[in-house]
Amino acid sequence: MLKAVGVSFGIAIGKALVISDEVVEVKKSKVSDSKGEVARFDNALKEAISELEKMVEGVKEKLGNEKAEIFEAHLCMLEDPEFIGAIQKKIDDEMVSAEYSLQTVSTETAAVFENMDNEYMKERAVDIRDVSKRVMNILMGIKVASIADIQDECILVARDLTPSDTAQIDKEKVLAFVTEIGGRTAHTSIIARSLELPAVVGAGSDIHQIKDGDLIIVDGEEGLVIIKPDEKTLNEYKIKREEFIESKHQLLKYATMSSITTDGKKVEIAANIGSAADLGAVLKNGAEAIGLFRTEFLYMANDALPTEEEQFVEYKSVLEKMNGKPVIIRTLDIGGDKKLDYLPMDEEMNPFLGYRAIRLCLDRTDIFKTQLRALVRASAFGKLKIMFPMICNIQELRAAKKLLEECTKELKSEGVTFDEKIEVGIMIEIPSAAIISDVLAKEVDFFSIGTNDLIQYTLAVDRMNEKISYLYDFYHPAVLRLIKIVIDNGHKAGITVNMCGEMAGDANLIPVLLGFGLDEFSMSAASILRARKTITNSSFKECEKLSEPVLTFGDADEIKDYIKANIKA
Repeated sequence: MLKAVGVSFGIAIGKALVISDEVVEVKKSKVSDSKGEVARFDNALKEAISELEKMVEGVKEKLGNEKAEIFEAHLCMLEDPEFIGAIQKKIDDEMVSAEYSLQTVSTETAAVFENMDNEYMKERAVDIRDVSKRVMNILMGIKVASIADIQDECILVARDLTPSDTAQIDKEKVLAFVTEIGGRTAHTSIIARSLELPAVVGAGSDIHQIKDGDLIIVDGEEGLVIIKPDEKTLNEYKIKREEFIESKHQLLKYATMSSITTDGKKVEIAANIGSAADLGAVLKNGAEAIGLFRTEFLYMANDALPTEEEQFVEYKSVLEKMNGKPVIIRTLDIGGDKKLDYLPMDEEMNPFLGYRAIRLCLDRTDIFKTQLRALVRASAFGKLKIMFPMICNIQELRAAKKLLEECTKELKSEGVTFDEKIEVGIMIEIPSAAIISDVLAKEVDFFSIGTNDLIQYTLAVDRMNEKISYLYDFYHPAVLRLIKIVIDNGHKAGITVNMCGEMAGDANLIPVLLGFGLDEFSMSAASILRARKTITNSSFKECEKLSEPVLTFGDADEIKDYIKANIKA
């Protein structure tokens, strides 16, 4: 039995299909016609770009715009004049084959990224190898067996699955997957949750115990992989799988329910989205609002800054489709782990602590005001709320509100109709903002706690770094105490307090957060029904009573044990 990281719920039983991770080694060879060799490379490059363009469209249709960003980034790499130019120059200058030049330059470039301190930048090495392998296979005439061509049901087992691999997964054939490396925020994990496939990652070298064709069981909730189970274990998991499928079916009845506890406490269950394309699953699962619209994906999908009109059309579309339900749209959150090729930024020692989000927007008011104008115009078509990210002090909040006020005055003078009572809120994702939330609450209409970054900043843990991932813990008492402070300060000022980080969808913590008084839980569409079931089967007064001792513990494990023993999710 292997114990690793369960990143997507569900139980799968099937034969393992072990994906080889062999790297084709190319020996240095000279060519007599470097111009012809460059042309051969360019033709392979065009074919690879064509393949990726088709993949982008397929992923958009299957998984939405947000997931397609992964492959649009790959396209950018194959169109990067510095990377491609270095390969072409090496062919020309050294009179070497296109294969050798591609291998040398891509290996050197990947090594540069791997040696960076920033974990996000390290992950780009995987992308470089992925796109380089695609071009190399075309150059060498290698026809790679595609995951999309799998004919029989199987469970994929691999060292890692590239973004290109995961995009081709057919849910009718691939029952689950297991990888040697990876974490909850890796591309493979994100896509597994989108596809609702059971998945276990980070199994380590023990994964090599699994041989091609072995019968295995994958438990995506517990993070378990059972190899060649005995008859008793197999039968137990067959029953568990049927129970899971039945419970999933039973959850559908919660799609049309309101999120009300057994003793009448009403909260909202909202969804996080990256674009209008994500609304299908949101509406299907009965989200009562959009708690976080990440507008940066609109910028990342473009090869230039989106215009006011382009943004207006996208925001208007979401508001109209939500048919009067509240939509919280977060202003541009670029920087840190999200970069724009067309908006160069200086390299920073600590980009997550640097020039990003509201800091960038207050510096580049031309970009910020374009977005604010589009948002205000869109407010005429639904219940729009505007949220500023990464606020760390009152001065930033006031500066952002002043620019919003300027935009509303401009639009009014132009005769544009809009909602003159747009609610304005902020993300609480920096400890300083949580600590002075009593001050900030007086100047906003709502808070939304962004736990992904709040945990990262509170615990000084890079959430993308696998070596210290064990320290990134929802249950850390410092995190829970900050959340309670924010909720209490918000309520004292008469404003609502929401949560839009992954923590909001954690079924074990929902009763605690409910007891703390959280007003809105915003999560991925796939988590909505399970969360609503937990809330509608809970008593608010009981949750309130049970959550009080949580704040007295000084250790995350004590909190987990207490919840397990006393709170039934």
